[in-house]
Amino acid sequence: MIGKLLIAACFVMPVAALAADEKPLTPQQQKMTDCNKQAGEKKMSGDERKQFMSSCLKADGHAATSDKKPTAQQQKMTDCNKQAGEKKMSGDERKQFMSTCLKG
Repeated sequence: MIGKLLIAACFVMPVAALAADEKPLTPQQQKMTDCNKQAGEKKMSGDERKQFMSSCLKADGHAATSDKKPTAQQQKMTDCNKQAGEKKMSGDERKQFMSTCLKG
């Protein structure tokens, strides 16, 4: 019985110590967390996710609470992405379509 208690204590103590050492997130870390969450909710991946994360992290304030309208380029990206999704494109075909769509 005591042996099991000691084993349990060995697992609980480090976890408790880690929880006590956690520091609050910096504003940049919080922004990264928020942008990452949004990208995950939108099921973004690859280049699309990279572009979203870049613009989200550059935006003033948190993108999640932003009431700004998207820029023309952001709207174009949204429209092209929607079209590619409707056509169920993926891989190289999607990349080629997005490139052409965004240029046009």
